[in-house]
Amino acid sequence: MVTGTDTGVGKTVVTAAVAALAATRGSSVAVVKAAQTGVATGDVPDVDEIGRLAGITDLHEYARFADPLSPAAAARLEGRAPVNLYSAADRIRELAETRRLVLVEGAGGLLVRFDDEGTTLADLAHTLGAQVLVVTRPDLGTLNHTALTLEAMAHRGIDLAGVVIGSWPEKPDLAMRSNVRDLETLAARPLAGAIGAGAGALHPAEFLGAARSSLAPALGGTFDAGVFRAAHDPARGER
Repeated sequence: MVTGTDTGVGKTVVTAAVAALAATRGSSVAVVKAAQTGVATGDVPDVDEIGRLAGITDLHEYARFADPLSPAAAARLEGRAPVNLYSAADRIRELAETRRLVLVEGAGGLLVRFDDEGTTLADLAHTLGAQVLVVTRPDLGTLNHTALTLEAMAHRGIDLAGVVIGSWPEKPDLAMRSNVRDLETLAARPLAGAIGAGAGALHPAEFLGAARSSLAPALGGTFDAGVFRAAHDPARGER
């Protein structure tokens, strides 16, 4: 499962990168979006963008709402039934019976509500026993958001698959460079990747190369967290 420390942190691009690398290794890959919000007429939903970038067609979206709100609020506003994440879990388990990898992209952050009872992506992850990949921002404020997300996961017994920076700029500022080491301290492990800003606008053939260099070997890539950390160490660069 892929979640973020906030909305707009790069979950879709990271999900596409993981899917693309798995597909090139010959794995059968399905991608699930249990609830898509904020998609007006003419907008491209996340699963379609993932399919375009990763070159896969095994895509599943269980519900779509027009307003850019939490799934619970969007369903309530449209007068529709909310997504039942426990029914979604059954559908995901069924997919997993015939696929080597099923990726589930969340909506917003880990604890965003899917219904008025307060069911969240964390509940879905716990129900499935799935590891969760956390996508975070690089800039000022990310350490608190990341710490809260990781603490919520630990409290619920959810295993961490890794932390990926979802949009790393070409010219990171001092806070961003300083945050690299601190993000690893929070996760108690090296970064699982850092996706370059603008990667989602690449042609699929170029995207595959970017995905490979931006994700760690555990996710199918060649990203070296130690090299990345050293390259952006504030002590070695100008303030």
